[in-house]
Amino acid sequence: MTVQRWIAAACAVFILGACASVSAAPDAQTAAWWRTTAALSGDDMEGRDTGSPGYDRAAAYVADRFQRAGLRPAGDGDTYFQRIRFRDIEVMGDGTSFNVTYANGATRALRFLEEISVTPAWSMPARIDAPLVFRGYCGPSQMENVRGAVVVCFGTRRTGQVLSAAQTDAATAAGAAALVRVDDIGFTIEPPRWPLAYARTVTLDDGAPLASGIPVLRLAAPVFVDLVARSGAGHDGADILARGARGESLLSFDFSARLNARFVTRERNYASDNVLAVLPGTDPALANEPVLLIAHLDGYGYGTPVNGDNLYNGALDDAAYVATLITFADARAGRGFRRPVIFAAVTAEEKGLWGSRWLAAHPTPGAPTPIAVLNLDQLRPLYPLRILTTLGLHDSTLGQTVRDIAGPMGVTVRADLEPERNLLRRTDHWPFMQRGVPAVSFLFGFDENDTEAHARYRAWYEHRYHAPQDDLTTPIDFQAQADFHRFYFALTEAVANADARPQWLPDSPNRPRE
Repeated sequence: MTVQRWIAAACAVFILGACASVSAAPDAQTAAWWRTTAALSGDDMEGRDTGSPGYDRAAAYVADRFQRAGLRPAGDGDTYFQRIRFRDIEVMGDGTSFNVTYANGATRALRFLEEISVTPAWSMPARIDAPLVFRGYCGPSQMENVRGAVVVCFGTRRTGQVLSAAQTDAATAAGAAALVRVDDIGFTIEPPRWPLAYARTVTLDDGAPLASGIPVLRLAAPVFVDLVARSGAGHDGADILARGARGESLLSFDFSARLNARFVTRERNYASDNVLAVLPGTDPALANEPVLLIAHLDGYGYGTPVNGDNLYNGALDDAAYVATLITFADARAGRGFRRPVIFAAVTAEEKGLWGSRWLAAHPTPGAPTPIAVLNLDQLRPLYPLRILTTLGLHDSTLGQTVRDIAGPMGVTVRADLEPERNLLRRTDHWPFMQRGVPAVSFLFGFDENDTEAHARYRAWYEHRYHAPQDDLTTPIDFQAQADFHRFYFALTEAVANADARPQWLPDSPNRPRE
């Protein structure tokens, strides 16, 4: 399919206002990038789920492209692959059920992955049958009379409130049978989405003890409102959610209802590879100071259908930015910088950053611990590149280098204005920062008064993010992507050729401590 046909397809399925300003003719390099994105996110790659044949095909494709671009293997045993072994547990749709039984004997079945879900754990029971109680934000002081009960909590994600891990700890200590977190519909910077692709937990198969604990479930807000209306002793569920969104006090009460849940699980063991390559440096004195370029290759694969589509292609998350690594490698054609540059397409980012965690903890001879990480994720070229939100901007001298490159391009650099989304810790640079390596990652920013950019950004999160609709029909601003490539390639060159390696800033809360 030609680029022009892709654009036509995008315009056929998306809003006309977006199509009117999408770049009509990408330059040759950006067109090649989009063809590579198409190859990696095509149906034959099956969404690149970790451990799947589709992921393995994608990894082989990336390794071949790296080799053809003149990069040397940097994986295990002089290959392009770093093998990682995983185990996972999944709650299956067949046989799993959730039912609320009210005091009058009426029941309501809850739709798995569309109204309710669970975080699987190897220690989870096959069945829960327990009374439901509401305990507000579920801090320790609110956990009264919950032993043997299913504790329902307002699922806050806001700084200063009781977050998920603390809620689980409090419920466990109080003897609860399970914890249910209700969606915070007021968290509009990243609104809750249903359905979920699946309910799966992945961890390393390294012999470490498996985590145990009470089941943790997630409940859609409309179900909570109905539950309160039918069994909440006169409380108003919508008002509770509104008060929680405002951070106001929440009363505790018991429902006149029970939750009966049955879980059918499947466990698997498998291997999946990071794809690692290196562009050797030209200065022997800097041979042990590589710069790491990283993007995640994995996606979601097959999952719950949305509008009849059950294949989560993952075009922009993150096939497009593995394609950026390939595009850069092609542009260099084996011509190195002073420092070596490692190219890493990693696995299992969507399952907990496991590929980057493994690489950070197990550097290879060809891909040793880097002096800087330039991460590619969360990018969405949906509108012109005028603002570049930079994660890690104020943590190291890399922030100033970003400004030095972006400024002459007319691009404003700014820190993350939505820190409560916790994006800094949700993508693949974070395991390296935890080990003391300066890093940055990027998002296309926009001003709130830019209504068109704002609409495209929000539409992406509401309709395409982690959904089958993240595919080639997404309207792309090809000029914005070309501008980002120019920035990212120049940034890599600046860091790889600099006399001094990046340094942590003394006031960074993330800098390594003595």
